Amino acid sequence: MYCLDDLKQKIATELKLAQPHFSYPPNIALGDFSLVCFDLAAERKQTPVALAQELALSLKDKPSLKDYFVDIKAVGPYLNFFVDPAYLAATLIKAVNSGGANYGVNKTGNKQKVMIEYSNGNTHKEYHVGHLRNISYGDAVSKLLAANGYQAIPVSYINDFGIHTAKTIWNWRRNPVYSERLEPKGYLLGRCYSEASKLLVDNEDGKLEVGQIMKDIESRRGENYKTWQKTRQWSIDYFASIYRELGIKFVDIFYENEFITEGRKLVDKFLADGILKRSQGTIIADLEEYKLGVLPIIRSDGTALYPVADLALASAKFGRYKLDKSIYVVDIRQSLYFKQLFKILEFIGYQQPLIHLTYDFVTLPEGMMSSRTGTVITYQDLRDKVLEKSRAETLRRHPDWSAKRIESVASKLMIATIKFEMLKVGAEKIITFNIQEALRFDGYTACYIEYAYARLQSILRKQKFSFWTPRPDYRELKEEKEKALLIKLARYPEIITQAGLNYDPSELAKYLFELVQMSNDYYHEVNILKSEKKVKIARLALIKTVSQVLNNGLKILGLESLEEM
Repeated sequence: MYCLDDLKQKIATELKLAQPHFSYPPNIALGDFSLVCFDLAAERKQTPVALAQELALSLKDKPSLKDYFVDIKAVGPYLNFFVDPAYLAATLIKAVNSGGANYGVNKTGNKQKVMIEYSNGNTHKEYHVGHLRNISYGDAVSKLLAANGYQAIPVSYINDFGIHTAKTIWNWRRNPVYSERLEPKGYLLGRCYSEASKLLVDNEDGKLEVGQIMKDIESRRGENYKTWQKTRQWSIDYFASIYRELGIKFVDIFYENEFITEGRKLVDKFLADGILKRSQGTIIADLEEYKLGVLPIIRSDGTALYPVADLALASAKFGRYKLDKSIYVVDIRQSLYFKQLFKILEFIGYQQPLIHLTYDFVTLPEGMMSSRTGTVITYQDLRDKVLEKSRAETLRRHPDWSAKRIESVASKLMIATIKFEMLKVGAEKIITFNIQEALRFDGYTACYIEYAYARLQSILRKQKFSFWTPRPDYRELKEEKEKALLIKLARYPEIITQAGLNYDPSELAKYLFELVQMSNDYYHEVNILKSEKKVKIARLALIKTVSQVLNNGLKILGLESLEEM
């Protein structure tokens, strides 16, 4: 049990409260944390203010609490607790130091198997900044689940069998210049698809040709199928290179084409069972009575739509991994579709929780993106632009560094910058990606947090700090800003728990930003290196603790902590 949890438990035990409600005052001068008395007062038929005053009097002299609190005060309907600074520092810093990379994790999930499916890209299309939000969000949620004691199983599902593949192949064949260009083939396929979408808008003959190509692909015979196999692999190889660069690892990667045959068998079975039905040459799921409309399953030309493979995929997931829960990370536009899919899965017997984690769009300062119209920032374009600016900034700060050293730091900063921009905003909000703002060192950015961490590490290296020689005396941490930092650090496990429950990495991102703000303020206003030796050692222990928590939090967000910048 972590420090604040332990203190709250002691209070609950003393007051014989089964489910106490604690909060934090807006100003640390009012207390380190509070017992909220509204519900308890209603149960005891008292006013909250009177109850808070009564409890303050009863707890002040309790022997069981005197070693932990220097004061307990009633402030309106709140009972505010002031933790003993020396106890807090010694307990917290010891917990962080002994826990190391595991400080903040818990066992809430009880090793339940939770599959989280994300990075559901499309072969033959561009990998753009919108995909980066999906992959950053999914990876961070997976790491949050693991930190909360779940057996997180990150997987990807790649749509390699849709009509978009036929459109790309149609245009690739009619435009041989693509095969002559030097860019990565997976990247060029995306460009080819965008051009095809424009060319096909009013091209009825072209649409018929695309339809035939799709049939050839589904039949798995002929030259169009061979071209699909070759071009598909280009996309898969390109995706793999992006995953390596971003440090993304999947337990499994599923491909739509692997599930079409089994999906068609399920469609036939569900038709026979009355779950699906025929309508004007198509096969549909009629979900009108559940206010979910109609979900097309098979087109009138006999080609399969997304649900065919999705139904077979769900069966494979649960059968292969014996899941307790399945999470899908797909953008908000697919909300209705997943409600429809989950309803069908419910019909066929799946009782485990099925969760669709939505997120909103990523836009550019000049407006919305679309892979069909080509108005996107591709991953390649974005990473090159951010890397160029990261490289220039690193060189400006360190003109004496070798080119290899500059490139290493710039590359890590580029990845951290991109990921943090995708995570610092709640999933329900639109992101407007602005490269100039993302690379600022004085705002809510990865640069700001990474630079603060690197500076703390630099201080600790130069001071050759160790917890053991000599041992810090935490009674020397007497400044108000030190107490505020300690309370902030003590709240880290709560943030991990809450962010995990809400599937919300932005809560952790905000916490890290606030922790850096507080540590920067502390560094500038409290003399650390020139203070008396015993005080300096205690303060170095505190900033070592800050750096450990920053490192832990950045790791959960999927960002590598930079030791130097």
